Amino acid sequence: MNYDVIVAGGGSAGIAAAVGARRAGARTLLIERGPCLGGAATLRNVVTYCGLFTREDREQVVFGVAGEVLDGLRELGAVSEPTRFTAVAVVFDPEAVKRVADDLCDAAGVDVLLHSHLLDASRVDDRVRTVRVADHAGVHEYSADVFVDATGEADLAQHAGAEVRYGNDGWVQNGTLGVRFGGIAANAEVSRDAVREAVRAAKVRGLPGLTAESGLIARMPVSGDLITYLADEGYDARDAADTSRAERSARRQAAAYLRVIRTLPGCADAYIVSTGPELGTRESRHLVGRVQLTEKDVLSPAPADDAVAIGAWPIEYHPGVGVPSEWRFIGEPGYYGIPLGVLWSRNTLNLFCAGRTVDGDRGAGASLRAMGTAFATGHAAGVAAALSARGAVSAAAVREELQRQGARLPD
Repeated sequence: MNYDVIVAGGGSAGIAAAVGARRAGARTLLIERGPCLGGAATLRNVVTYCGLFTREDREQVVFGVAGEVLDGLRELGAVSEPTRFTAVAVVFDPEAVKRVADDLCDAAGVDVLLHSHLLDASRVDDRVRTVRVADHAGVHEYSADVFVDATGEADLAQHAGAEVRYGNDGWVQNGTLGVRFGGIAANAEVSRDAVREAVRAAKVRGLPGLTAESGLIARMPVSGDLITYLADEGYDARDAADTSRAERSARRQAAAYLRVIRTLPGCADAYIVSTGPELGTRESRHLVGRVQLTEKDVLSPAPADDAVAIGAWPIEYHPGVGVPSEWRFIGEPGYYGIPLGVLWSRNTLNLFCAGRTVDGDRGAGASLRAMGTAFATGHAAGVAAALSARGAVSAAAVREELQRQGARLPD
């Protein structure tokens, strides 16, 4: 029951952290509350990997575990080419992500616990010592030398008494329910502009239950289904009652958007394949790091020669339900570096974080949260955790090991 590294959360960040830690020689446990790995990619209908490519020239800048996931999806014919929406992303089939994630963790030798809910953590002085996890057999305790929080809500950090904050400066981005529609004719042209005009017309007619007029709209590989991000909700992701209310409301919105989609040419037979099943939460708790990444760091990137991860998704901030998202774009060279201190707890020596839990201000956090960037911060956090379990850790040592694992960090 004792490990070198324990990673909490099995999304993009957690997968990369666990694989990176294990390949760096650490005996690693990955704990996930759901029935599969993938996080938002498989449990929330967020089927776009954003942040792997630069916006202007579609150059891939995030590699390592992220690159291996892309390669696995390509082998299955389950991912699109890099596509320019407002910025560049790839669209994928979520069932294929489950298979690829399983294979990566198995090949690396990561111990994986699914259906395991993190209940609590213990702390001695400035270190996390154990986590308590519940499954259908009861409550179990696991210990480790170093921990990585990739839970999205920073649950591990919160339970362990690490410094956390909710949102930024009193602001928390709204969430959106991913809704997948089938029954769309193969030759139907369903664009974001067409959907926007149809939603506006429906509102004029008095159709209730519609919030956003525009969001990412894409065709999925394999199925040809239409994925949409329109059903906005504001809620506190830490609060089960509030999230439950928002989930029910968002599903009612999905039914209203179905009526809109059916008015488009080639979409009269549309139906809902799936909603979520969980809301796509963009922001919750942040771990307070030794360094905070700022909006300026994103918009005016400094040389990335000491960075342990790369971010390439613009600032995409969702300020409120039905309010258009705010975009600000990365300056030359189209990506920015993420220092080790952004991933490392300020008051807890053996705790790292990854994904949307990392320490960015209001603007930077709206870029760091993307799943492509989560792969990068996860890979770095996992390697840092493995090296920390053996002794002192430095950004230079983390970079060296990441390069050995194929991260291709810029000099």
